Amino acid sequence: MLTAVLRGLAATALAVLPLTAPASAHAAETLPLAEAVTRLPVETESRDGYDRNAFRHWNTGDDPSDGCSTRNEVLLAEAVEPPAVGPGCRLSGGRWFSYYDQVWVTSASGLDIDHMVPLAESWDSGASAWTAQRREAYANDQGADASLVAVTARSNRSKADQDPAQWLPPATGVHCRYVAEWVATKLRWSLAADEAEVAALEKTAADCPDQGVTYEPAS
Repeated sequence: MLTAVLRGLAATALAVLPLTAPASAHAAETLPLAEAVTRLPVETESRDGYDRNAFRHWNTGDDPSDGCSTRNEVLLAEAVEPPAVGPGCRLSGGRWFSYYDQVWVTSASGLDIDHMVPLAESWDSGASAWTAQRREAYANDQGADASLVAVTARSNRSKADQDPAQWLPPATGVHCRYVAEWVATKLRWSLAADEAEVAALEKTAADCPDQGVTYEPAS
């Protein structure tokens, strides 16, 4: 009788214990830069059929209730000195640091929001096969700090749609960071790289032995 009671109590206790959650399929991972580069699938890129309008941006951002577009949400998030926010999410004042060229900017109108991996490059690297919804998510991705970067309009337009085999920031001291953020973005979105791009990434990685890459796969 006592044995039966004890078994019943044990079963009840087990029933109310929380189950251990399975490991997240989208857990963040940190790797040395050189190793992270080896995770990129190497494929020939193609821009056939590319249309910038295939990537809807800027949308209403992570918080549609704040009245700000993704662009302005990024500006607010990256401001070193926050701007004042007026009606219609109009920004005035504030201060930002453009890390590509090490320039301080005191007007939101002087900044572009750069897609770390440009829209055209993402198309070449795999986004051409995505749904319109996934391309919109990519174009407005605030789930990783590296995906969208507030930088001077001049540096962003100098970069255009070039990959690191063709362009690196004018501030040479940030090349390790830039390449790490490029690789993190490609890994986050399962984008490929072509042979010239990989060679350039490997060359930079060799000069950045202490640089890590942290990324979390996009859902």
